[in-house]
Amino acid sequence: MFSIRLLLALGLVALPVAACGGKSGDAAVDYSVSAQKNYERGLEKLGDKQWVAAAKYFAFIKSRFPYSKYAVLAELRLADAEFGAEQYLEAVDSYKMFIKFHPTHEMVANGYASLRIAEAYYEMLPGDYWILPPSYEKDQSSVEDAETELRSFLKKHKDSPFRKKAETLLAKVGKRLADHEWYVARFYWDKGKYMGTVLRLRRLLERHPGVGYDVEALWLLGRAYVKVGMPDRARETWNELVTKHPQSGKAAEARGAIASLPKGKS
Repeated sequence: MFSIRLLLALGLVALPVAACGGKSGDAAVDYSVSAQKNYERGLEKLGDKQWVAAAKYFAFIKSRFPYSKYAVLAELRLADAEFGAEQYLEAVDSYKMFIKFHPTHEMVANGYASLRIAEAYYEMLPGDYWILPPSYEKDQSSVEDAETELRSFLKKHKDSPFRKKAETLLAKVGKRLADHEWYVARFYWDKGKYMGTVLRLRRLLERHPGVGYDVEALWLLGRAYVKVGMPDRARETWNELVTKHPQSGKAAEARGAIASLPKGKS
């Protein structure tokens, strides 16, 4: 995949759009003497997923109409072209620069640029391929970056029209991180490293409740507490399981396990 920035810098923007992840076809453009017209044509190319052609229009606006209001918008749309071309690291950098130099701009104030940063991190999350380990076994740095950006967005932009989208993405990111925590907790359990299991399960339950692991995590956490000689913590954990999930299959097992615990403080 070619970099849009490099293509513009080297004057190689006549290469096929397909080279940057968009639709196949010609990246030729028809410049106007009007900044507004060039901007509108750039937006059309974005809509058609012709990322290089779109970038050409926006770069032209920045070069020929630097004092136009469309020059500022062109900076943002260049980032959108990078995002569309799946050049996510470059897009993150561009959106961050836009926020830095235009902090009062409408597309910063309403959270658009910030959300796009979070979306870029989300798009970089490790995927699942049958010949490779599942994504929950891999490094989760990009997942954590996405979570940080999404939480920051939701904290700063309480009235943003993009909140629902951010909440949906955060739920998906939370599930990915919970999958990883559960995988590591089980790994420690199987290796007999029970305090590691305790720490991972506590983090899973504190940071990612309600994503599908609560019952199993509480059950295993109680068992891990028993293994590390903390029966009172086990009792508290299993009581929470019984109270919050009385109809679950593990509730009955938890009641029996509580009855078998020694009395008194550990």
